[in-house]
Amino acid sequence: MTPDNLAVAIRTFCMQHANEANVKKYSRFFKGEYNAYGLSQPEMQAEVKTLRQTDGITLETVLAAAPALIAAEKYEEASFALLLTDAFGKQFSRKTFDTIASWYAIGITNWAHADTLGMIILPKFLLQHIVTVEEFRPWLQAKNPFQRRSVPVTLIKWIKKNPGEITSLFPFLDILMQDPVREVHQGIGWYLREAWKLNPEATEAFLLQWKETSPRLIFQYACEKMQPEAKARFKRSQPVKK
Repeated sequence: MTPDNLAVAIRTFCMQHANEANVKKYSRFFKGEYNAYGLSQPEMQAEVKTLRQTDGITLETVLAAAPALIAAEKYEEASFALLLTDAFGKQFSRKTFDTIASWYAIGITNWAHADTLGMIILPKFLLQHIVTVEEFRPWLQAKNPFQRRSVPVTLIKWIKKNPGEITSLFPFLDILMQDPVREVHQGIGWYLREAWKLNPEATEAFLLQWKETSPRLIFQYACEKMQPEAKARFKRSQPVKK
């Protein structure tokens, strides 16, 4: 199967299983327009399993088909590209990492696709020792905010396997503490919440450094699991001047 044939097969499957009721149902999770066919996650996962077992579909085929799918207007086409890529995770290489990095400029434009990358796909490159954390440094200043968001989300699995790295990662992630974009605030806040579970003392010390200057949404996420009296420590001492 050629990359073009794979893209056509995915698009045809999506059109055949379109569900307007699901589009309305899922749209509440997305800001702005949600342009989708309305496929459910189980439907996509089942089709990915079928495609994975189809003769002629390799990681190279998927990576070659991915740009057209990721650039497509409909949400599920990019989803299929990501899920199929993950199905070949044991074959990942440094070249695969560089290819995936290029997708953000093509069409990674929502939190769900960014988090599929950060939660599922990108951690494999760290855990399989294909790249190091340092390879993500340029992403912290990427033009695409969803690429910036993907860094802390990716590091969640890394610190769960390597809790001793938490302290050294705070300076690495400093730049995101004043990022201007809400979706990035959510990503770094989520990371800090998970870091706090593993090393509360170090994480709280880091948060205290930023409590007067960082967006409050970061703290909303980071402090979510704390007791009320602990959360109170991270309130700003002075209201933000408008």
